[in-house]
Order: sequence, then C-alpha cells, then structure tokens
Amino acid sequence: MPFTHDEIHNLPTVLSAPRFATYLAEKAGDKEAALELYQWNLELSSAFFVPLQICEVSVRNSIVSAIESTYGPNWPWERGFEISLRNPPTGYSPRRNLMGLRSLPTSGKIVAELSFVFWEKMLTHGHDGAIWNAHFRTVFPNTDSSRTVQALRGEGNDTLFKIRDLRNRIAHHEPIFRRNIQEEYERIRKIISWSNLTAAAWLDKIENVTSMIARKP
Repeated sequence: MPFTHDEIHNLPTVLSAPRFATYLAEKAGDKEAALELYQWNLELSSAFFVPLQICEVSVRNSIVSAIESTYGPNWPWERGFEISLRNPPTGYSPRRNLMGLRSLPTSGKIVAELSFVFWEKMLTHGHDGAIWNAHFRTVFPNTDSSRTVQALRGEGNDTLFKIRDLRNRIAHHEPIFRRNIQEEYERIRKIISWSNLTAAAWLDKIENVTSMIARKP
C-alpha cells in the first residue's frame, strides 16, 4: 500500500532524522522508498522473533540439561558451578549474573531470567572438562559425529555470538536490511537442529522470515 502525502511528510520526523538517515542514504534521498525499506525492516525484525524465541528456549534447555548432569538439579546454588563461571572485573560476568538471581525460588525461574549471553558463555572452552567432554553429544545429538566436541562447542559459541548480535540489533530497533537474511535464518535453524530436528522442521513451517527476502524494496 503506497504511503500517503502526510505519512511521507510526518513519518521521517517521528522516526527521528538520525535513524531515518540510514534508510534515506540507502535509497538516494527518496523519502517514500526509504519509508518502504524502513517498513520492510520493521516487519522483518518482527518476523525474526519467532525463530529467535525457539532458538533461545531450545539452546538454554539443552545447556541446562548438561549443567544438571554435572552439578545436579540445584546447580544455581552449587559452589562448584559458581566458581566455574568467569567473573571479569568489568563487562559482563556470568558469575555475577547468576548470583544476582539466586533470590528467585526455583532453578526454572533463574533460567528464565539469565541473559542470553550467559548461555553463549557456557559454550566456552573453560567448561569442556567439567561439562562438554562428557555431555555435549547427549544434549546436542544431531551434531556432526566426525568433528570433535571442542570444534563443535567452539562453533556453537561463535554461532550464539552472531545470533545474539542480531537479537540485540532488533531489540534496539536498528537496521538489519544489509545483512544476509537467509544466512541469519539458517544460523538460527542450525543451532535449533542440534538439539532437535523436529523443532527445526516445525520452525520451517511457521516462520515468515525467508518469505520476506524476495519482498525487500
């Protein structure tokens, strides 16, 4: 549906000049074309919430299963698990993230509140000895059996880093139109398939991301 004269006049101001400038530059100063691109980016960002939600839930549940196999069902309060977490003095600290949630009554509520980056940091080499060497292939059964656990765990860490970057850009209403959208979707689908092939196939049935690629203005 074409934009009205009032929309073309008012929306760039509502969206803010600095934010809209990215789209305007992409469309050589054409306000209507820039608005079409902005709307497409908005709808695409919304569509990504479905695969991102399934991804986060499936990944964290698989990782929790591995943690529980090592530290038991009360792992959030286990001293051994606590000291296994990195605790840098500045920046994000998985240990501080966990300890700040210990007042919650159940491990399930803690899992729901832990940051996405917590799960990314769980797929670092520091947890190989305690968790991943023994449990990686159990909780991620559909990974390549010809590759080492360390290589797969490293790929998982890198994949979650990239997924988190996309997630954060969407959450902060930033443009994603210059990204390789098919590649972004396949990355999310892959990490879901590591845990469960049926879930990955279900995602293919319900997602709207890939159908939007050909509609990019």
